[in-house]
Amino acid sequence: MKRNSLLFGFIIGLIAPVFGMLAYYFWKFYPTYSIADFIHALLSQKAVLSALSTFALFANVVLLTIYLNTRRDETAKGIFAVSCIYAIAAIVIKLFI
Repeated sequence: MKRNSLLFGFIIGLIAPVFGMLAYYFWKFYPTYSIADFIHALLSQKAVLSALSTFALFANVVLLTIYLNTRRDETAKGIFAVSCIYAIAAIVIKLFI
């Protein structure tokens, strides 16, 4: 796979927020709460969802900055597209759940 492609940007744009979510879990919830407790808090408390989405999207912002500064624009476009989808999904979930 090419290092400067839209598909590569989509893939790393999907994976990076997962690491952001895990970082948030280990920073705020671990070792007091299990993953199941974390997911329950995520679904029941909108404040946790807001903080989690911030961490998840921050991971993509870091990657986006790196790829833009190294002039790998196609990959940056993929990361940006996935970031927009994540942001819209977080807003919809926060408003309707």
